[in-house]
Amino acid sequence: MTSPGSLELVCPAGTPAAFRTAVEAGAHAVYCGFNDETNARNFPGLNFSRAEMADSIGFAHRHGAKVLIAVNTFPRAGAFELWTRAVDDAAGMQADAVILADLGLLDYAATTHPALRLHVSVQAAAANADAIAFYARNFGVRRVVLPRVLSVQEIAAINRDIDIETEVFIFGGLCVMAEGRCSLSSYATGKSPNMNGACSPASHVEYREEGGDLVSRIGGFAIHRVKAGQAAPYPTLCKGSFEAGDYRGHVFEDPVSLDAASLIPQLAAAGVTALKIEGRQRSRAYTQSVVRSFRRALDALAAGRPVPAGELRALTEGQRTTSGAYNKTWR
Repeated sequence: MTSPGSLELVCPAGTPAAFRTAVEAGAHAVYCGFNDETNARNFPGLNFSRAEMADSIGFAHRHGAKVLIAVNTFPRAGAFELWTRAVDDAAGMQADAVILADLGLLDYAATTHPALRLHVSVQAAAANADAIAFYARNFGVRRVVLPRVLSVQEIAAINRDIDIETEVFIFGGLCVMAEGRCSLSSYATGKSPNMNGACSPASHVEYREEGGDLVSRIGGFAIHRVKAGQAAPYPTLCKGSFEAGDYRGHVFEDPVSLDAASLIPQLAAAGVTALKIEGRQRSRAYTQSVVRSFRRALDALAAGRPVPAGELRALTEGQRTTSGAYNKTWR
């Protein structure tokens, strides 16, 4: 069981401005990436130049916060040096940890920078104690980010069998396609979430009115349809509407957001070390609201007060939320 007062709040930052906002709003740690394909949020206008990253790390450390740099995509053949340079630069900038998924890159980081703290990315989809022990034994990994397919009881069972920290998602988007290994998105757009760092990229998204309906397309494929004037979700493939037998609707995942604030006490009891907020592509206002809310929740838990929940519904997709797999209530 994790002490309520020691739970770490890990918050997203897609820009230097969002980074400062997250720190000032109460983040214990901020995760971010360089502005290239080495991280899994490789979108235009997001992420950090080397100079911006160095300045941001200095800002965080002056304010008592940690910085976790995501180098969590899988290197392209013949371009491994782009990923090793990202690891080298993170170590040289005194990042508090790097978040990695690729086995070769984990081996490089462990061998070249033995003092650098290593975390296993959710992109590695390490979902059982044996897989996690492999990373700890071979690369000295200190923490694993668990995929969003486990119940609270399964997380507790894993924590009983491992000797490293676990981090879980607490708020934001859901991914059920083996955490970024989405063949549908790759097929529709030609961009691999795991290798190019772009899931359902905006450059391939189109909205068009047809016969009184608003139709969402990605990569030329119509995946969602609502009546004109109704709210339409961002068209990620897993949240599209499909026909499967006699069923027509959301086959893989509903267009809703994860909000597990009410489960924070259970996750602490299950031995979780850190709670992670998704949303590196979101605005400063979003970052500020979400980070403040969850910092209040952790402070309340540490003080023995009830954890506030449901504060962030207005910021969720379609103003609807789910506890995801934590209670195994989703499709």
